[in-house]
Amino acid sequence: MKYAFYLGCITPYRVPQNEISTKRIAKELDIELVDVDGFSCCGFPIKNVSYEAALLSAARNLCLAEEKGLDICTICSACTSTLVEANKELKENKELREKVNEGLTKIGHEFKGSIKVRNFARILYEDIGVDEIKEKVKKDLGSLKLAVHYGCHYLRPSDIYENFDDPENPKSLDELIRAAGAKSVDYEDKKQCCGNVIVGIDPDISWFLAKEKLDHIKTSGADAMTLICPACGTQYDTNQRVIESNFKVTYKLPILYLNQVLGLAFGIEPNELGLNLNRVKTDELLNKIE
Repeated sequence: MKYAFYLGCITPYRVPQNEISTKRIAKELDIELVDVDGFSCCGFPIKNVSYEAALLSAARNLCLAEEKGLDICTICSACTSTLVEANKELKENKELREKVNEGLTKIGHEFKGSIKVRNFARILYEDIGVDEIKEKVKKDLGSLKLAVHYGCHYLRPSDIYENFDDPENPKSLDELIRAAGAKSVDYEDKKQCCGNVIVGIDPDISWFLAKEKLDHIKTSGADAMTLICPACGTQYDTNQRVIESNFKVTYKLPILYLNQVLGLAFGIEPNELGLNLNRVKTDELLNKIE
């Protein structure tokens, strides 16, 4: 399996452990991730300001992968939804495609609609499968209780994702966690937004939304939260101390990317998975599985 590896903006600058752990377990699973020179912002941040500019930005990235003959693998939920939606619209809407291609022609590209875009987690679930994940497990994670956070863009809008999982009753990430040998615990408001998307507009509401979920996860008895989105990871990991300070609470809840969990199960050393870069320390968690 070979994919054009789309990092997005947040991962390289704020959560490099997301990229590090993805590349490490991809190697373990014989998935080739190709860095594409020229990949840029997907367009998500300007979508509500200028849809045309956002669509053109997304289309340019799609063209770069098309020119290499590779489907795109993403590790950011917002990037995934933006690129998948643009890809679908441009394939289905001839008039819109012609208009966007007018702009792309000026920079030497043409959208043809020859590739697909999928999140790395979906590739794991659909192409690798839980059975093969289980076969790769070398370390017992049975003592770990993990609370999965799906976020908003991994499964929504469901029609652009071909309904591969149910956004109202999701299971794919839970099944991957269980395949790694860990326990997936349920908790209140599991599908709730992390709040990161509005932190620049109303930080008080943003922190409150994050606090509510952290409260519910602590109540569930989970040892850590598991997620796949760098924006969500920034909210719960990088900003956890801010939330604790604002509300005079203490969580010290480790936030693990799905690929870090899988890597631990595969017997990969923690630092090879970027666990030393996580803001909330994972020492106690690692001691629990040693």
